[in-house]
Amino acid sequence: MSKYCEIKLFSHSPTIHVNDAFNLSLMLTSLFLIFLITDLGIRLWLASRQINYVRSHRDRVPAAFAERIGLKSHQRAADYTVARKRLTIFESIFDTIILYALTLGGGLTLIEQWVSSYINQAFSAQIAFVIAIGLLMGLIGLPFSIYKQFKIEADFGFNRMSPKLFISDLAKGTLLGAAIGLPLIAIILFLMEKAGTAWWVWAWAVWAAFNLLAMWVFPTWIAPLFNKFTPLDDPQLAKRIQALAKRCAFTITDLFVMDGSKRSAHGNAYFTGFGQSRRIVFFDTLLARLTPSEIEAVLAHELGHFKHKHITKRLVTTLVGSLVLFALLGWLSASPWFFSELGVSYNPDAPNHAVALILFFMVIPVFTFPLTPLMSFLSRRDEFEADQFAMAQANGADLVSALVKLYDDNASTLTPDPIHSAYYDSHPPASTRIQRLQGA
Repeated sequence: MSKYCEIKLFSHSPTIHVNDAFNLSLMLTSLFLIFLITDLGIRLWLASRQINYVRSHRDRVPAAFAERIGLKSHQRAADYTVARKRLTIFESIFDTIILYALTLGGGLTLIEQWVSSYINQAFSAQIAFVIAIGLLMGLIGLPFSIYKQFKIEADFGFNRMSPKLFISDLAKGTLLGAAIGLPLIAIILFLMEKAGTAWWVWAWAVWAAFNLLAMWVFPTWIAPLFNKFTPLDDPQLAKRIQALAKRCAFTITDLFVMDGSKRSAHGNAYFTGFGQSRRIVFFDTLLARLTPSEIEAVLAHELGHFKHKHITKRLVTTLVGSLVLFALLGWLSASPWFFSELGVSYNPDAPNHAVALILFFMVIPVFTFPLTPLMSFLSRRDEFEADQFAMAQANGADLVSALVKLYDDNASTLTPDPIHSAYYDSHPPASTRIQRLQGA
């Protein structure tokens, strides 16, 4: 008996081997395991490098910062970095185990079967399956969030969030996610079932429109659910910022202060929204720490991102990348081997759309993880360009001073491992960044 079946349509037609699909499916299983193990190995190796490097440089402040940052602050930043990275190690190992259990371990199939045993209507069962997975993943990640907030952040003086506020934020986030996310998921599942083989084009269009709408809605409708935003009550600072914006040919609609101090001692500022909803938001902790000239320099850096169209480029990259992913999902969701060789049961007589959606977006990060250093490099390049723009529009010494204060206040390590930094960091290492600014 032949070790594989042959189907001949005509005497001179090509031979189609059933084992071709079998080999392809086995290749997917092998690739997934290889990438999963390699992904975890790289994460643990990089984390170990970061911990060892930071600890080995703990007892000496880099020369470029010796006059501005004390040894105790430097050691605090090193210890904070190590504590966070140790937690990351446990998270990485735990996440890998959970991913394996849900895929090749058969977890997704068990959950899907459990949901279907209670809900007979197919579409409702798919929505319920998505909800079940979302709640499960939220519960799995909750202990890490609690430990990070109430142990690590508290130990280093950053946490200002009460358990009551933590629970309130969790409840609001869950309800908001359900109110916004479930209709989007329902539309995509509907398109997967009714829109034919090109459903992924329509699904991507819906997803893209949703994200653009969210960017417009977030500043005025969503963010105020979690924080209080008040107009900047400093006429001199507001005048200074408006003058900077005018020099940069940038229109600012609103200037707001956010009560970030009720959750954390970390300081920050950001731009959000677009069109009429575009605004600048300052953390109250930032305003309390920086001088007006330093705030101006920091905002000049942020305006540099807009001037160089970094935000637009990232948005376009995200949209194009998501289109490719939806196209890939469109192909894989119609391939039974995609399910079976990742440990998920495939039922040809019932819709598998929700399972395909969840499975795809659970495993795709494993295969895209090698792209992390490229994305980090492009982000650091943008930061250097924004720094150069800020140097031309504001006082460079003020930008250096502001950055050093932010490094100190946020306990950012001044001595990251070079390889870890090159792989992960979206911003240049402190020493490199300051050296470039001072050189310019």
